[in-house]
Amino acid sequence: MTTHREIAETPDGRRLIVSRQIDAAPDRVWDLFIDTQQWPRWGPSITAVECRDRRISQGTTGRIRTVGGLRVSFVVTACADHRWTWRVAGIPATGHRVERVDEGCRAAFEIPLLAAPYAAVCRRALRNLDALATTS
Repeated sequence: MTTHREIAETPDGRRLIVSRQIDAAPDRVWDLFIDTQQWPRWGPSITAVECRDRRISQGTTGRIRTVGGLRVSFVVTACADHRWTWRVAGIPATGHRVERVDEGCRAAFEIPLLAAPYAAVCRRALRNLDALATTS
């Protein structure tokens, strides 16, 4: 499967949307998105997560450790209807969403336009999510 890119309006304004159709149930992919223990498995830039909550909800806070070893705080700003957003180091970061399509779902990242180069990382994350959702 290939990834799709477009600029679209989101609840957080215009964003670059990077998405991929995945042949798995939407709830399976959603669970991977909200399970903090899974983030290092699919997120290429995350090596560890420090968080009291295994599954996030609005208001969840914690810290991620990046590939470079940097520890950065986060807060989940919204989490409902198979879509969640967060602020990382106080800066609005990617949105995450899952939509039902055909026999599976479409997973998507909503990237602030100023962070458009991050799309390459999101494409890799989508490939990782696809592999996790369809093999485990």
